This record gives sequence, C-alpha cells and structure tokens, in this order.
Amino acid sequence: MPVRALVAAAALFSISGNSVRVALARLLADGLIERDERGAYRLGPDAQAVSRRVTSWRKLDARLRRWTGGWLGVHTAGIGRAARARLCRRVRALDWLGFRELRPGLWIRPDNLADGVDEVRRQLQALGLEPEATVFELAGLDRETEAAARALWPTARLAAGYRSTRLALERSERALDALPEERAMVESFQLGGAAIRQLALDPLLPDALLPSDERAALLETMRRYDRAGRACWARFMRSFGILPHPEAPAEVRLPAAMGGPW
Repeated sequence: MPVRALVAAAALFSISGNSVRVALARLLADGLIERDERGAYRLGPDAQAVSRRVTSWRKLDARLRRWTGGWLGVHTAGIGRAARARLCRRVRALDWLGFRELRPGLWIRPDNLADGVDEVRRQLQALGLEPEATVFELAGLDRETEAAARALWPTARLAAGYRSTRLALERSERALDALPEERAMVESFQLGGAAIRQLALDPLLPDALLPSDERAALLETMRRYDRAGRACWARFMRSFGILPHPEAPAEVRLPAAMGGPW
C-alpha cells in the first residue's frame, strides 16, 4: 500500500498522517515492513511468521486432529535468564500456539494439532521461541497433574467470548449496508480485526476440554463478515490502485490482529 493510502485510511480512525509516517519509519527500521521503489509498503520478512498465523484463521478447522489424550510440551527452564524482549518473544510464540505454563519452565497444550510435534517446533521457532528450548510429546501424567493440565484454559470464558463476538458480527452485518460508507469501513475494520485476533490466538482445544460448536459458529460467521467487510473497503482500495479489478478481494491487513509485543 502507498503511504497516501495508509494516511487516508488512518484518518478514518482519527490517526494523524505524521503518526502514520513515524510508525512506518519504526516498523521499517525493525524489519517488520519493507518499501519498494515506488514507495509502497508491504510486510517484511520479520513479520511473515505472524502474518501467516493471522491469515490462517479461515482454515482453523483444518489445523486439528482427533485428540487421544496426549500432550505437547515445551521445556524452557534450562535456557537461562533472558532479556525482556527475548522473553516476550518466547511467551508470545507459546501463546500463539495455545501453550500454557503447567510448572515453571514447562508449557503444555493438547496434542491435537494436525501437523504434529515437528511442525509445532518449527512454527514456535519461527514465532520467536529459542532453538535451545525442548519441544516434545508428553503422556502418562498422574491423575493430579492431568487435572491441573486440563484446567489451564478458561474454557467458560472462551465459550462466552465465541458467542459474544458472533452476535456482535451478526448485528453489524445486518446494519452495514445502511451505514454511511466511512462508518461502515471503520466498524467492519474494528469488529473484523477483533474477531480475527480472537480466532488467530485461539488455543484450539479439543472437544473433550471445550466443545467446538461455538467456535465453529463464530468461524463461519466471520468468514461471511469478512466478505462484507472487504466489500466496504473495495472502493477505497480501488481508488488508490490497490485493486485493479472490481472482483479482486481487498486484503486489508490488521496490525492489531497480530498481537504484541513488537
């Protein structure tokens, strides 16, 4: 996207052009975005792992397999003290893949991800986990530890969150066509961004821990709302030459959906 498009979009949210340019300079220095010879910006190499994670929300159901009761573990206690930024990257990576800390330095999640431990290890490292951390399969927990493991995730709050977000999206979807164009753009961006972040950060628990009906309903609603939101932004995107064809989708990436810290 060219700077002028970013500035125009930010103005809809009462963000000044100067603030946009300062943010771009910082992101460019950090390698999170890059600029081409025409002055247009795109995500840089250092943001690709998070970008892939964010944009994979549409296929959440394809990332799962039947849970047989086993766990995936990550042991970080032997890494030693880490600088704050490094520690934040580690915790963020573990959080992205739904790991929670069972004991100091021992993080676990249900072993129900379709790609298995090797791919989980690769994704964790791409997201910021140190290569020295041990990623492994875990089984045979005693009864007390098993109970503690199953209680690590706030399942009631997660289920309520799915339901609340779905209802908000449905209300907004019904009203978008009647809203002024700019208000529809802002609302779809904000609500859609919050839902994408919620789905991208979902721990993807198996049905034995949290029935997936509410998550599946939210996912289907968000797929539909995504199309409506893109339609709200399509004219704006085409006006800056970003969408050469009316049928092309408006790939509006949401920085807030990426989560922090950066």
